[in-house]
Amino acid sequence: MTDWRAVIIGFLVITVLGLIGLTLPGVGQLAAGLIGGFVAGYLAGGGLGRGFWHGLLAGAFGGIVAGVLVALVVGVVGWAGGPVGGLISGLAGIGILAVAILISFVMAIESALAGALGGLLES
Repeated sequence: MTDWRAVIIGFLVITVLGLIGLTLPGVGQLAAGLIGGFVAGYLAGGGLGRGFWHGLLAGAFGGIVAGVLVALVVGVVGWAGGPVGGLISGLAGIGILAVAILISFVMAIESALAGALGGLLES
């Protein structure tokens, strides 16, 4: 059974550290995913598999939020650019979707691995 408390806390850790990590692009988000996944796995406990699952869920939610934020930034930039900016941001929609999916997968995988470690250490 999924411990949603652990998943939500892990997600919040990923979100807060990801926002702070914007000062170090790439590295900040990587660290946020690892730490948040570890927290989710540790709080859920129960061993490797349970920690992996909870870290995966926390990372996937974090990835979805990051993807939505990327889409919002591109939309606002397109809106500010007038008709030409709107056309460019509209054409970039497929690329935004691809980036959002990639971000979700990377954050979910790294969080799951860290969650497995957290679940193993808590057991």
